[in-house]
Amino acid sequence: MLHERVLRAIQDVRPSLQADGGDIELVSVDDDGVVKVRLTGACGTCPMSVMTLKQGVETYLKKVIPEVKEVVQA
Repeated sequence: MLHERVLRAIQDVRPSLQADGGDIELVSVDDDGVVKVRLTGACGTCPMSVMTLKQGVETYLKKVIPEVKEVVQA
């Protein structure tokens, strides 16, 4: 259930990443609330990808899904 909620939330942020030539894939969600994702395309090689991941994706996921504790790159 948590996995499905995270997947839906990632669909919300995906258009912003795609607008800049990147994308995001959900790799896993563990029982401790750690979400693993893979940034692809332009986001995979961008020097700002850590900021995008933490200040963009992680902030949004924590806001809409309180069970999410951290988002990390796989």
